[in-house]
Amino acid sequence: MIKLIASDMDGTLLDTNMHIPEKNVAAIKYAQAQGIEFMVATGRNRLEALPSLTEAGIKCAMITLNGAQVFDEEGNSIFMESIELETAEKVLDLLEKEDIYCEISTNKGTFSQSKERRIENFATMVAEAMPHLTHKVAIAMSTARLEYLPIHFVDSIREVMRRKDIIVLKIICFHRDGSAFLGPAARMVNENFTNLFVTSSGQNNLEINHHLAQKGIAVAHIAKDRGINLDEVMTIGDNLNDVSMIQAADVSFAMGNGLPEVKEYAKYTTDTNIAAGVGQAIYRAIKENL
Repeated sequence: MIKLIASDMDGTLLDTNMHIPEKNVAAIKYAQAQGIEFMVATGRNRLEALPSLTEAGIKCAMITLNGAQVFDEEGNSIFMESIELETAEKVLDLLEKEDIYCEISTNKGTFSQSKERRIENFATMVAEAMPHLTHKVAIAMSTARLEYLPIHFVDSIREVMRRKDIIVLKIICFHRDGSAFLGPAARMVNENFTNLFVTSSGQNNLEINHHLAQKGIAVAHIAKDRGINLDEVMTIGDNLNDVSMIQAADVSFAMGNGLPEVKEYAKYTTDTNIAAGVGQAIYRAIKENL
C-alpha cells in the first residue's frame, strides 16, 4: 500500500498557467484522507513553490532545489546539502567564459545579475512549452512571472555568495540555444567537479547541485525518517531532475508530456500535466493498490 507520494511541480503537478488543476487537488486531498502523505519535490525554492500550493489549499512537506533543502509542512528546514563557496565560484568562472547566464539559489532566495537575461531565457522556455505563442506574448508572460516567482536582482552574485549569512544550494544556468551550449557545459562541470550533480528541468537550462542533493536521495531520506519502505513510496515526474526519485520509488509514474528517458525509467505513465495526470495517477495507485 502506498504511504507517501512525492510529485514534481513544473510540467507535472502544475498546468501551463502555474496553477494546480482542481482534479489534482481533489486527488491529493482524497489520498490524504486515506492517511497517505503527499509532498512536492521541485527544483524551485520554497518561496517559489508555496504560492501554487497555498492557492490550492494544500499544506505539505517540500523537497526543494532538487533535494538541496527539505522542509516539513510547517516550513521548518530539516535537511540541507550545500555547494562550497570555492566550488561555486569556480563553476561560475567556467560558465561565464562560455557566456552562459547563471543564477544562484540560496538559503536567502534566488539571486540574478540581469533582469533582461532572465526574462529572455524564461521567454524561450515559455515558447518551447507553448509554441503557438508569439515571441512578444512569451516575453510578456515571462515578465509577469517575475512578480509571481520572487527573485533578487543584484550587481554581483559573487558578492552575495561571499556573505556570511548565505549558503549556496543550487546554480541554475540558461542559454537560449539550449543543448548546443549547455551540453558541453554540463560535460565540463562533470569532468572538473566530482562532488557536483548536474541535471536539467528543461531544454535550455542546467541545474547544478551538491552530488547528494538529488530528489531521489531526499525522498529516501524522508521515507526512512517516517519509517516507510521505498516499496510504499510513489513518485511522479516529467524531466531529468526527476529521474533519481523515479528510480528510487517502487511505484513511479512518468507524465504523458514527460521526456522519453523519464518514461523509460518509470513503471507507469499517466496523462499530461494539462489533463491533470497527477490526479489520475493518484486515483489509479489507490484503486489498484499499486
